[in-house]
This record gives sequence, structure tokens and C-alpha cells, in this order.
Amino acid sequence: MIQELKIKNFLSFKNEATISFEATKNKKYEDYQVVEVAPNVRLLRLAIVYGANASGKSNLLNAFEFLNRFWEKTPSNKEVPTGVIPFLLDKHTPKEPSQFSLIFYVGPTKYSYILELTNEKVISESLSIYPGIQPALIFDRSFNNGISEINFNKNRVKISQIANEQIAVKCLPNMSVFSAYKQVNVNLPEMEAVTTWIKEQYKSVIEPDMNLSFFSEDLISKDQAVKEYILDFLHRADYNITDINSEAVAKKVPTQLLNMLVNDNDIDEEERDRLKREKTLKRMQTTFVHKVTNSQGNEDFFSLPKNLQSAGTLRTLGLAGVINYIVKNEAFVPIDEVESSLHPKLIEFFIENFFKQKGRSQLLLTTHYDGLLEEEDLLRKDSIWFTSKRNDGSTELYSLSDFKGLSRISSLQKAYKYGKFGAIPNI
Repeated sequence: MIQELKIKNFLSFKNEATISFEATKNKKYEDYQVVEVAPNVRLLRLAIVYGANASGKSNLLNAFEFLNRFWEKTPSNKEVPTGVIPFLLDKHTPKEPSQFSLIFYVGPTKYSYILELTNEKVISESLSIYPGIQPALIFDRSFNNGISEINFNKNRVKISQIANEQIAVKCLPNMSVFSAYKQVNVNLPEMEAVTTWIKEQYKSVIEPDMNLSFFSEDLISKDQAVKEYILDFLHRADYNITDINSEAVAKKVPTQLLNMLVNDNDIDEEERDRLKREKTLKRMQTTFVHKVTNSQGNEDFFSLPKNLQSAGTLRTLGLAGVINYIVKNEAFVPIDEVESSLHPKLIEFFIENFFKQKGRSQLLLTTHYDGLLEEEDLLRKDSIWFTSKRNDGSTELYSLSDFKGLSRISSLQKAYKYGKFGAIPNI
């Protein structure tokens, strides 16, 4: 689970900003919205961010996404940019490094990851573990004389000098130690725990226009239990869908496209070999069975293809699969503009369904739907955050819990609309 992320000089975040999942002392909805990951450490399962357009909500999610891609990326050479973008509306910050600091838990174990880099190279990178109150370094990395130097803490990590050197050689100045580690035939439990967490539990941002239905269709085709879960989700969301049938159908690939695919390094080797042999692409073919009541009062069932389903139906289908995955895998998922293609009541249903399935899963949402602020039986005040644009174009990030006198406000929604918390367009 994530405790907090600090970012500085990244996109619209000029000054240091912190998003925290640490719960206040308030015990409201404790049993399903708060997880005690360690003694006296209580983390929220949800954070939701409000703000005007271009105030930095998406950039906050992009910070999480940047780390995700950076950890996994293996550049072909040291000239490939890291992809980090500093704050550009200033004379000095474009020349300064961007900074990230992430505190997270893998099971009951606390870790701290710190990264400082430019678009050309990593200046410093470190990972620490907390066996007790004080951190113990796992590795640190610095940039000296044009090369990256990586040192593992020999008091904490059992690694040979040869393995340490192999990781250092693999680690180009523009890539993460995690990516270099995966290329070396060595097993370090402290690193394995974190790399597994990154792969299985730290997931990419879900964008507003992302087609999530493919994800759920794949789950449905492989697992009957997931299919039943998604059907139940759609039924309770008031869709008249009684069955979904998804299967992978092989289709011939034109020669020109085939040549492009077999030379695409982003496609794994096994799939490329299959493409060469079979010259087909596997596409999901999905039909939805709808139940209606005819004019005689009898029930009729009609099977319709995916392309005749509404955008809201497909979005709900996709989100149902996402919830099932993150709860089952205790994962963290950021979703930008969660209200995309959804009725407001479905947004509330989505969050409520997530909470009802207890566990260590986490959501970070951005939204413009202020109706959630009226749902006092759904959201804790420490789950609500705001982004606001300063006069210099940079983003200010702050929590609703920072405001005093909240108990005297009868309607958080009205207070937000009238500008009490900022984070609204100045029209």
C-alpha cells in the first residue's frame, strides 16, 4: 500500500507537493476504508482529487505513471531520454532535476524510494527498508564522472561483488536500478519483494478515453468466477444484461502489418514466434445477452454485439473488471476523471462496491463530480484533496482536512461550489 508520494519540479508541480494516504485519527468508516498496515500506521484505501481544468489533477496521476514506466523501461542506449518533464513556466526549473519520494508497504514491511533525475540522466536513486523505526539502506546510486555508481548495503543485502558490478554495468545513466536488476541472474529477497510489488500491485493510470472493456473481456474468457462477478456488478448497476460471452477469435494479418509486428520489441518473443507461424491476430469477440419485457408482459432475450452497447455500458463493464482485479491482487490503481461516460449514481455505486470488498487495495481518483461531497455516508474528509493553480502557473495540492471548522459546514458541496476550498475555475 502507498503511504505518500512527494514530487517536485515535475510538470506543473514546481514546489514540493505531497499526496498522502495516511488516515487522520477520525474513526469514521474505519472497518472498510482504513487499513492498519503496521502498529499505529493507518492507511486510506481511497483518495479523490478535485480541481479546475488545467490545475494539475492529471499531472498528479502522471507522477505515479512516470515512476511506473521508469521502473520498467530498458532503453536501447544511454542517449534515450528518461522522459521526465520539469516545470517549464520558469527560467530556472527547466535546468534543475525533478524529484520523487515514495513511501509504501509491501505486506507489513515499509520501504522508502527516492529518485532525482533530469531528462538525460539519473542523478541519484535509493531504496531503503524499515526493519524498525529507523530505515536501513538497500541500495543507493549516484552519477559520477559520466557513469552511474551503484552500491548495495552489504550489511543488509547478501550480494557478491561480481553481481553488484553486473547490475552497475547494465544500469545505463537513463534507467532505473530495478530495470538493470531484472537483467542480471541474481536473486535478492529485498529487491524481489519490491519488483514483484511494482509488477503486480502498482498499476498504470486509467485514462478517461481508455477502452477498459478489452480488459474485462479477457478476464471473462478465462475465469467463470470473474464472469459471474461482472454480471452481478452490471445487474446491480441496473443494466438488463443477463449474460456475456467472450472468446478469442483468430484473424489473418496482412503481410505489411505482420512484418511490423514481428519486428516490434514491445511484443514478447513468444507472441512474435506465434505470429510468424500462424500469421493471425487473436481478437476478442464479445456478445451481450439483454433481457426485455415485451408488450405481452413476457421476457425475451436478445444477443447483441459489443459495437451496439452504449459507452456507459462498456465503461461500467471495464470498471467492474478493474475492481475485481485490484481487490483480488491488493493493487493500487489511479483513475483519471472517473465519471467519464458514467451517470453520477454509478460513480457512487462504483466507490461503494469497492469499499464493500475489504482488503489492502487502493484507488486514487480525479473527478469533477462534486455530488460526491454530499455523500457523507461514503467519503471520509481525509480522503478528499484539491489542486489549485497559482499565479505562476504551478500546482498547489492540499487536503480538505487542512481546513478548520469543517464540522460547522452543513454542505461540503455548496461550500466547494462557492469557493470555500478553492480549486474551482475563476470565471
